[in-house]
Amino acid sequence: MINANFEPLTPLSFLGRNAAAFPDREAVVYGDRRLTYEEFGMAVQQQAKAIQRYIQPGEIVTVVAPNTPEMLFAHFSVPLARGVLNPLNPRLAPQELSYILEHSESQLVMVDAEVSAKLAKVGHELSDPPTVVEISDPIAGVGPSGTSGLMNYEAFLQEGKGTPDLRWTVHDEGMPITLNYTSGTTGAPKGAVYSHRGAYLGALGNLIHNGYSGDSRYLWTLPMFHCNGWCTPWAVTAAGGTHVCLRAVRADDIWDAFTDEGISHLCGAPVVCSTIVDAEQAEPLQTAVRVTTAGAAPPPSTIEKLEALNITPVHVYGLTEVYGPFTICEPQAQWEGRTSRERAQLMARQGVPMVHAGEVKIVDEHMNDLPADGETLGEVVLRGNGVMQEYYKNPEATDEAFRGGWYHTGDLGVMHPDGYIELKDRAKDIIISGGENISSIELEKALYSHPQVQDVAVVGVSHEKWGERPLAYVVRTSDSTVDEEQLRQHCAEHVAKFKVPDRIEFVAELPRTATGKVRKHTLRADQS
Repeated sequence: MINANFEPLTPLSFLGRNAAAFPDREAVVYGDRRLTYEEFGMAVQQQAKAIQRYIQPGEIVTVVAPNTPEMLFAHFSVPLARGVLNPLNPRLAPQELSYILEHSESQLVMVDAEVSAKLAKVGHELSDPPTVVEISDPIAGVGPSGTSGLMNYEAFLQEGKGTPDLRWTVHDEGMPITLNYTSGTTGAPKGAVYSHRGAYLGALGNLIHNGYSGDSRYLWTLPMFHCNGWCTPWAVTAAGGTHVCLRAVRADDIWDAFTDEGISHLCGAPVVCSTIVDAEQAEPLQTAVRVTTAGAAPPPSTIEKLEALNITPVHVYGLTEVYGPFTICEPQAQWEGRTSRERAQLMARQGVPMVHAGEVKIVDEHMNDLPADGETLGEVVLRGNGVMQEYYKNPEATDEAFRGGWYHTGDLGVMHPDGYIELKDRAKDIIISGGENISSIELEKALYSHPQVQDVAVVGVSHEKWGERPLAYVVRTSDSTVDEEQLRQHCAEHVAKFKVPDRIEFVAELPRTATGKVRKHTLRADQS
C-alpha cells in the first residue's frame, strides 16, 4: 500500500533532491577537483552500485580514509546500497582495526592507499577476510601501494556499470545507516548504531543551528570518521551547500581555503581553533566564519582571538552515542553586555538541547533530578531522537547505558538556573584529545602488558593545544630497568600513536581509597 502522507526519513533524500533540483551547483571541492550536485549524485550512484555487488542488505561496509571525496560519497553510497557504513580512523593500530573488522563482520573494506598495506595485512589474518579496495589519491600524491591482494578502486567502480540507478529512499527509517565505534570505559570498542531516522533529524538539527544554506561553503576539518562528521555530510548536502574537502588539518591549508574558497563554516576540536589563531597567515577575515567546536571548551584567550578574526565560535556537547552534538551553547542577547572574558566563560558551557535532539537532565545515582543551581553535581543523562539505537551485538552494554529510560553519558556536570548545563568531570575517565576519545583504561591495559610494570594509572591533563593529553603514572617492578621511552614504544604497539601518553611518571605507589580504587582526582590535582 502506498501512503500519501508518510515517507520514511533518510538523509539519502537530501542528495537525491539536490542532484535533481540544483544539478549545476558546486557540491564538492578537493584541490582542483570540482563536482556539481549532478556529478556528486552520479559518483555516489556509481560507488553504491559497485558496493551492492559485494554485500547483502544490512551488512557492514568499512571505509578507512581521511576527508577525501570518496569518504564523503560513502556516507550516501553505502546506505544507498542497503549496507551499513562503518567509518574508521586511518591512524588506528592494527590490533584495533582487527578487533573492529572481526566484530563488525565487515564484508567489504575501502581504504585509502596511504594505509592500505596495514589494512591488507589485518584483513588477511581474519577468519573471514573481507574484500579490500584500495583508493588512490593523485591530488595528494598518494598512488597505489603495490600491496598484493587489493582491488583497484577504479576497477571496483566498473563492477556496477550498466546497473540501473538506485532509489534515494528506504522502506524503514529505523534501519541502521552507520556503525560508529567508540572506546568505552572498559577499553574495548563498542559500536554505536545510528538509524536513517536519527541521521536525518541530526542533519536537520545541525543545518538549523549552524545556518547552512545553498551559499554555505563548509571546510572539512572535522574527521568524517568521527560520529559521521557530526552528521555534517548529510546536513551540508541537505542545504545544497559546498563541501570543501581537506585531507589533513594544517594551518596554511585552512587559511588558503579561507582566502581561495570563501569558507563560511567549519567544525572541529579546540585544537583546530588554536591552529587557526596561531597561524602566521592569521588576519581578520572579510567574510564571517562560524566554527562549531566540542570536547574541552577553547580557553577564553582563544575565543577572544577567534572573534578578533571575524570567526564566531559555538560550543556544542555530545558523544559518539548521540550522533555527535546533542546540546549547544546558544548565545543569549544579554551576554553581549558582558566583558569578553565573561562572555567566553559563558560560551564555554555545554548549553541546552538542540532542536532535534530531545531532553537533558542532571541526576543523582537514583535517577532523581538535581536542582538547577549551578552547584549540585550529578550525571548528565539524555533521551530523544538524538540518541543511538543500541550498541552493536552488545545487549548488556546497551541495557546498562539505557537504564531508567535515559542514556547515561557517564559525564558529571551541573545545571545552571537558566537551564544551561556545564560539565565538571567525566566519570568514564575518557580523555578528549584533539576531539578524539582516548580511554584511560585501554592505555592502562596496554602498559600493564609490559612485564616490568606493576601498577599503572592514566589521567587526562590540560594541554593548551590539544585540550587534554594522557599522562601515565607507573609503578615498576622491583627489578625493573624499563625507562619512559621504552614504555612509550611498548604502548604504541597496542594502541594508535595519538593515544600514547606524552609523559610517563614513575612513582613508588599510587594513591588509593580504602576499597582499593585509584584516587585519580588526586593525580589530576598534582598536575593542576
